[in-house]
Amino acid sequence: MTRLTLPLLIAAALVSGCGRFGDSGWNPLSWGGRSVPSSLAPEGGYVTPEDQRPAIPQILSAEWEPLSEGRLLVVRGLAPTKGYHSAELVSVRPQPGDRLTPDADGVLRLRFVASPPPADAAAAGLASNPTTDQIIVGLPLSFLQLGKIYAVEVSGANQTVQLPR
Repeated sequence: MTRLTLPLLIAAALVSGCGRFGDSGWNPLSWGGRSVPSSLAPEGGYVTPEDQRPAIPQILSAEWEPLSEGRLLVVRGLAPTKGYHSAELVSVRPQPGDRLTPDADGVLRLRFVASPPPADAAAAGLASNPTTDQIIVGLPLSFLQLGKIYAVEVSGANQTVQLPR
């Protein structure tokens, strides 16, 4: 018992040195500075450039394909003319980096976008053929990402397709 008395007295003296919060240098809560941020997000939110590509007007289908570490979301669409390129599924809500997280209701909302051909290109004047000119985009989602997702909603310019997980 006498062996524990001295360490306990030293510990009590150190803890009493903390005093009121922020008054002492011994207080661990004041080591990081006076204000502790409530979030790691920047004050104005994440700055992400808005995607200027137009949405694909017609979504033909959306389906899941199995992967060894998750699923592949495959979306097929049809552009109004030939020559659309750089198609992608982008998040409706701005998110940092390549992070894809669902909204509070568990729905991952995506936009199906593609870059149109230049106005002076020959393909810009030709109507697209539904058989040969489909635009196909795939988005891999891991099982970890899928665990948070209840459904996926893909929107084009004229329609929205919802796919359950």
